[in-house]
Amino acid sequence: MNDAAKLSERIDALEVRLTYQDEAIETLNQTITAQWKQIDALTRQLAQLRDRLQEAERQAPGAANERPPHY
Repeated sequence: MNDAAKLSERIDALEVRLTYQDEAIETLNQTITAQWKQIDALTRQLAQLRDRLQEAERQAPGAANERPPHY
């Protein structure tokens, strides 16, 4: 094989690898984007639940909200 043919094969192989890498990167990007959306939704839900729990604790009757007798 001459040098031009070898060079052409190497370039073709690199182009194929680049195409597969581009596809892999796009797939990973889509996965990461979906995960971040889910993380954001879960973070907001956790904050809402924390607020609801704190409100419920403030309004709950019982010993937890009463001052101890030695005050």
